[in-house]
Amino acid sequence: MVEFIGLLKIKVLKGTNLAIRDMLSSDPYVVLQLGQQKVQTKVVTSNLNPVWDEELMLSVPQHFGAIKLQVYDYDTFSADDIMGEAEIDLQPLITSATAFGDAGMFANMQIGKWLKSHDNALIDDSIINIVDGKVKQEMSLKLQNVESGEVDLEVEWLPLDQ
Repeated sequence: MVEFIGLLKIKVLKGTNLAIRDMLSSDPYVVLQLGQQKVQTKVVTSNLNPVWDEELMLSVPQHFGAIKLQVYDYDTFSADDIMGEAEIDLQPLITSATAFGDAGMFANMQIGKWLKSHDNALIDDSIINIVDGKVKQEMSLKLQNVESGEVDLEVEWLPLDQ
């Protein structure tokens, strides 16, 4: 049986300059996968700069890997086209969050950072903060294996022991 250590509330904020996959535009949606779990946003029709502003939840197993993020173009009569992908490293967020324990006991402050590097999709360093007693991390990801596109997210860690 899989033991879970917490939940992630992932707010998929928006996409910017996404790739064209239909005639002049695309109908993008985001799929997030962690282990066997898969969640997705709604489809935003005919928009290369969609605003999803949608919260998705994933359970985090004890032995977790990266979250795989994929953007697809919804097609009615054929398979959906991939519009890029990125991986989200959870280690910095979870390590920072567990090091502090009960975030509700702390004032708003920065507690960690996921650094931009050639090995990840970050556009800038991603700061991990305690905000109003919650551990949150905002990130902008450059989509990989595609000509253009970025996705902005806000991730919140919810430990199971509260």
